[in-house]
Amino acid sequence: MKKALVVFSGGQDSTTCLFWALKNFDEVETVTFDYNQRHKQEIEVAKAICAEVGVKNTVIDMSLLNQLTSNALTRDDIEIKDGENGSLPTTFVDGRNHLFLSFAAIMAKSKGIKNIITGVCETDFSGYPDCRDMFVKSLNVTLNLAMDYPFVLHTPLMWIDKKETWALAAELGAFDYIREKTLTCYNGIIGDGCGECPACKLRSEGLHQFLTEKEGGKADVQQ
Repeated sequence: MKKALVVFSGGQDSTTCLFWALKNFDEVETVTFDYNQRHKQEIEVAKAICAEVGVKNTVIDMSLLNQLTSNALTRDDIEIKDGENGSLPTTFVDGRNHLFLSFAAIMAKSKGIKNIITGVCETDFSGYPDCRDMFVKSLNVTLNLAMDYPFVLHTPLMWIDKKETWALAAELGAFDYIREKTLTCYNGIIGDGCGECPACKLRSEGLHQFLTEKEGGKADVQQ
């Protein structure tokens, strides 16, 4: 039996990965990380989605991240904004994907799971260094060596943009579900979000491109 563990936040990307995993693996479960994120509502959204699709969800306390690094996702007093003059966006959390995937691997091994799925993407990665393919491949080797276990880190979204991610959701029969029930917005608004934060702008632009191409004309994305 092929089993997989999805690193799951309840957002567009990880939910697309969840439906991808359900199609490609016999048994799927998810892990969600609580790192005192600004949009903490995503944890409840993740739990609700997992309950609806019938997969087990485990929430792991990673609040130590908030003690180690300052960023707009864990501190209310830091403004959410894009990077300027080559700097990273204020939403970048140092070491987040490194730690998440490492802890997911420990959990996976304890359950006899070799396949770990994450929604990181180098095409629309906002400059985050821990979303790069090189990082994931490097960590995959490190985890295998560290635990002497044949992990495979799957990144189904690595080389596609947001328009293509919406297209994949449609192929998986989950387009409406993902559009209506996921939480991508840094301000905690489910669905199409606030339309103002960087995450919403990226999601909305991809959605508009997908709908426009699908309909062969203009598409109106309501916020």
